Amino acid sequence: MAVMIILAGALAGCSSDKGDNSAAAEGAKSGNAVKEVTLKVGAAAVPHAEILEFIKPKLKEEGVNLDIVVLDDEGQLNPALQEKQIDANYFQHVPYLDSIKDEKGYDFVVTAKVHVEPIGFYSEKLKSKEELPDGAKIGIPNNPSNEYRALVLLQQQGLIKLKDGLTTYEATPKDIVDNPHKFEFVEADAATLPRALPDLDGAVINTNVVLEAKIDPNSALFREDANSPYANIVVVRKGDENRDEIKKLDAALNSPDVKKFIEDKYGVAVVPAF
Repeated sequence: MAVMIILAGALAGCSSDKGDNSAAAEGAKSGNAVKEVTLKVGAAAVPHAEILEFIKPKLKEEGVNLDIVVLDDEGQLNPALQEKQIDANYFQHVPYLDSIKDEKGYDFVVTAKVHVEPIGFYSEKLKSKEELPDGAKIGIPNNPSNEYRALVLLQQQGLIKLKDGLTTYEATPKDIVDNPHKFEFVEADAATLPRALPDLDGAVINTNVVLEAKIDPNSALFREDANSPYANIVVVRKGDENRDEIKKLDAALNSPDVKKFIEDKYGVAVVPAF
């Protein structure tokens, strides 16, 4: 027993992190060193990875070493989860996941809602919605759920009308039944829309893309309100939702400290969803 206590004390003394020292000291009292678990979470760069970086020290104190994985192609984060390259991902909303999970065969579970990034309409040529000319070229994301989201935003602004009965969060310009201003819709990968703005009258762009492109989110001519169903979520493989480290991740992401961090850092661009 004396050897075990000395070993636990030595492990505690090796750490420079105060949280680790405290946790190791508690382990020493019981004769056991604290075991740290590594949790790999795939995330979009902004704001997801930044929010995860904020909670990293807190999770470290709780014995979870958070390894944040950011891929150039966010579309690979679900395959990475499926193939067990990561333990969880945090980059998408439920309508997007629902639009692809059956086709891809994903058996995933949502464990937490964290934030909404209200999608908005941006322009380098116009100062208000009223300036949109007839025949305006409008860019919209080309993936199914965000394309629907963009068209619904335009409908809410009274600019177009979609056909009734669209219940799957999917739509394209072919589903527009009234386009009084004869807008021309340019479907493009969401990440390319900021670069395309000079060639468009405006575009509906996801806020994480806006932030990555260093566009001021306050410059949106109009945007979704906070009641958007597009909350960004934590997703894991079915069966992993009860892992202790996943529960710690969710609790940290839904904490008052994270809510304040989001509100202080992002303002109107990112809205807490908890």
